Amino acid sequence: MGQTMNVGTSAKPVIKFQYSGVKRWGRKNPFVRYGLPMISLTVFGAVGLAHLLQGSKDIAKVKDDHEWEIIEARKSLSRTGPVNAYRPKKISLEDELKILQEKVDINNYDYKRIPLPNKGKSG
Repeated sequence: MGQTMNVGTSAKPVIKFQYSGVKRWGRKNPFVRYGLPMISLTVFGAVGLAHLLQGSKDIAKVKDDHEWEIIEARKSLSRTGPVNAYRPKKISLEDELKILQEKVDINNYDYKRIPLPNKGKSG
């Protein structure tokens, strides 16, 4: 309440930044303006991608190790190998061809007309 203010004078502090030296670097040496950011982006990008890929590899390794432990546990339950292991049949192409030829007779067939898609619809 006891303070007086001068209306005619402004009490704003003036702050000036001296950054002309930074501008001069870009004009004098274009490597600082263009080359350095490009090289740093390339290097940091490669490091970042390597970090991401390493994480993916670690997760895959843990998953493979877990699956391997399950297989080893199943092998330990049986002397001959994993319990309920997949045992493929021995298949020959000649046998498969004979089976297919018995199913399909290419000499005895009936002519059948294929219906047109718009024929049955009223439109």
